[in-house]
Amino acid sequence: MITAALIGAGNRGMQAYGSYALKYPHEVKFVAIAEPNGEKRNKFSALHQIESSMAFESWEELLEKDKFCDALLICSPDRFHYTQVMKAIKKGYNILLEKPMSPNPQETLEIAKEATDQNVLLSVCHVLRYAPFYQELKLLIDSKVIGDIMSIQWNENVGYYHQAHSFVRGNWRNTEESSPMLLQKCSHDLDMLQWLIGSSCQSVSSYGSLSYFKEENAPEGSTMRCLDGCKVEKECPYSAIKWYLHERDEWPANVVSVYPTIESRLKALQEGPYGRCVYRCDNDVVDHQTVNMLFENDVTVAFTMSAFTKDQCRTFKIMGTKGEIEGNDWKNELIVRSFSGKTEVITPESISGGHMGADTSIMSDFIARVERKEKESLTSALVSAHSHLIVFAAEESRLSGKTVDFQTYVKSLEKREEVPS
Repeated sequence: MITAALIGAGNRGMQAYGSYALKYPHEVKFVAIAEPNGEKRNKFSALHQIESSMAFESWEELLEKDKFCDALLICSPDRFHYTQVMKAIKKGYNILLEKPMSPNPQETLEIAKEATDQNVLLSVCHVLRYAPFYQELKLLIDSKVIGDIMSIQWNENVGYYHQAHSFVRGNWRNTEESSPMLLQKCSHDLDMLQWLIGSSCQSVSSYGSLSYFKEENAPEGSTMRCLDGCKVEKECPYSAIKWYLHERDEWPANVVSVYPTIESRLKALQEGPYGRCVYRCDNDVVDHQTVNMLFENDVTVAFTMSAFTKDQCRTFKIMGTKGEIEGNDWKNELIVRSFSGKTEVITPESISGGHMGADTSIMSDFIARVERKEKESLTSALVSAHSHLIVFAAEESRLSGKTVDFQTYVKSLEKREEVPS
């Protein structure tokens, strides 16, 4: 069994990794928590029987102490990652870091370099690589059942309700407070594409904007908050009352308040961000975006992220020289069509846990690597930093309106990193 500390008891820290420790107490024990929200800190401490002296209000207090456990899980807001992880690396912790590594490309490179130079295990939570569904897809591609990849169409169907919850009302609605939409939501996708294709990106172009979730699109009769007597609340698909005002301990309602009572959720909707009209928030991240990529060997990729979908899932078609693979991860279905006429429908194994079991798999993998004193993982710092840079290049293209030569872009970042501050 390993011992661990958690920085940030938000939904990921509490639900994904905290729940794993409760389910598998023989594998990992949380011995410390750093969380500024008192309710969250107290709840996590009680669940994991953490001594009061090891429940910290700030991450600085935790990291001021000498190294006292095997691993540190960093699940804090994006903009805090760099300072926290750099200090944790110097302390010699094994680290599981929530993506994105940082909202800043230079900081991302510095994190990867520091982890490599100090020879510490830093595994980034690109959890989809650990999902049985995508593990099966990777095996199919590597076995060449469809020959060599030529083109990929990949869709991140965010889901209208997920967009409203996380990227209009929620923690990742504002670029300055967190990170761009593509980095926060779709770094998973661009990381998956890099991993599946298995070669280097050559060029990137992107288009996207915030088009719909703006005050000018607010329907007549709507109010600042759903509880303010909004005249269109009953037919509004984004109604906070419909989505949050119940006592079921499930996502997304369990993000609104620490405890699933009507009283606590009602107060949260009256005072907090989740009760606001989706057309009257301080959001600025895009609600739809496309990214076109050229990889080595002339492999082309067309990626689309859209808030305007009924389902929340990833769908794709991978086209090769001998066949094609269609997939829908919500259905847990892969369809392999050979040009010789054979069609096979594959249903990968299922395991419990969020992200199609990937949250369970990444924790299991991380714990095993800590116990074996390994310093690399499927999503090590250098590997993850490279896929982050594809995202940053796409944002550069979206904002400039120009196609970005990826290798030139990376070299320019490395030169900037070498300049003394």
